[in-house]
Amino acid sequence: MLTHQVNDKNLTLERRESNESGNLGERSIPGPPRVAVIVISDLQFGGAQRQVVELCNRMDPQRYEMHIVSLAEYVPLSRTLKHGGSRLHIISKKNKWDFTVAFQLARLLRKLKADVVQGYLFDACVAARIAGKLAGTRLVVDSERNCSGTFKRRHHLAYRATRSFVDIVVANSSAGADFNHRQFGLEKSRYRVVHNGVDTDRFKPGVSSELRRELGWNEGDLVVGMFASFKRQKNHQLLLKAAPEFLKRFPNARIALVGDELYQGRDGSGEIRKSIEREIERIGMNDRFLFMGNRDDVDQIYGACDLTVLPSLHEGTPNVALESMASGVPVVATKVADSEFVIPDGRVGYLVDLDDHAALAQRISCLLEDQALRRKFGEQARAWVLEEFSCQRLADKTADVFDQALRVQSSRP
Repeated sequence: MLTHQVNDKNLTLERRESNESGNLGERSIPGPPRVAVIVISDLQFGGAQRQVVELCNRMDPQRYEMHIVSLAEYVPLSRTLKHGGSRLHIISKKNKWDFTVAFQLARLLRKLKADVVQGYLFDACVAARIAGKLAGTRLVVDSERNCSGTFKRRHHLAYRATRSFVDIVVANSSAGADFNHRQFGLEKSRYRVVHNGVDTDRFKPGVSSELRRELGWNEGDLVVGMFASFKRQKNHQLLLKAAPEFLKRFPNARIALVGDELYQGRDGSGEIRKSIEREIERIGMNDRFLFMGNRDDVDQIYGACDLTVLPSLHEGTPNVALESMASGVPVVATKVADSEFVIPDGRVGYLVDLDDHAALAQRISCLLEDQALRRKFGEQARAWVLEEFSCQRLADKTADVFDQALRVQSSRP
């Protein structure tokens, strides 16, 4: 298991790697490629969904043949899959109590002769656990994408009832692994940490002057971007509290909200968006905000921003922070989970305490007033992402984790 320590002053990294996971990217199980099936709630525009797509696109086909199962027909990200629809399977849930999906999934696992099944997000994790058990899949893998939060009673009961089916849990942050362990009581030896990756070929520095003009922004405008679905977790309210302070100081500043409600307005996201719209109207700054919705050209939109903001209440490894840094755009974020490792404070951006809107406004102002500082942070952010958070590294480390766990399974009597 990989652990990290960061020295904020010089951004050096200390690593301690056990021999369990082998050499990064080196095939350790001989023979034909194994079959891995990733089960996820849907393929909408979300962080977990994007990571699944990147993982499947970057996986070495000599190591694992990757398949994705979506439990909903809403799969807009499927068009970004390298294999198109050939390895995308849809087992659509009729409703949240539709337990038949586990049996359908088990049949598919047997048909594919899957060696590994891994669930992402609550319903998919439970379905993957049950189906893996029914199908006799060699390795059942769970995922943890956050570091805090509350569970509904039925969710907690479902997780605990099926936890014995799980062989290992892959978390995208050390804080997430600790959180999952506290909640569900699995042995610590079952946890692995693999931070998210970002496509550094797609997300790269470049000023999108034409897009800025299309969006009605002048050459001298300063654009603060927030890339997030309308979920309570993303904490748009903190940005709204900070906004009057820096928008009044910088009359040429604009805020771009990129993202939209969740599929079918899940988790109250529709009402959250309406409350944000009401608050913006209340503070009298409608003309300073732009609601952009879900976009396929987010890589271009980063290039149109001067900095980005991520005021989340909790995260695992935030994809939007990685995308912003890969694009050479500094980030101001809240101190949650592994953010002090992912976003070294004062080197690639700034970190602020949760609920400290004054600090958020102050850090945003620091970057808005200093173009040279934005450029410096952006260059250092790009270099940092290239070193630690490429999608290829994500795929290689995931394959290493699968290999090691399969070896352990094979060695058991």
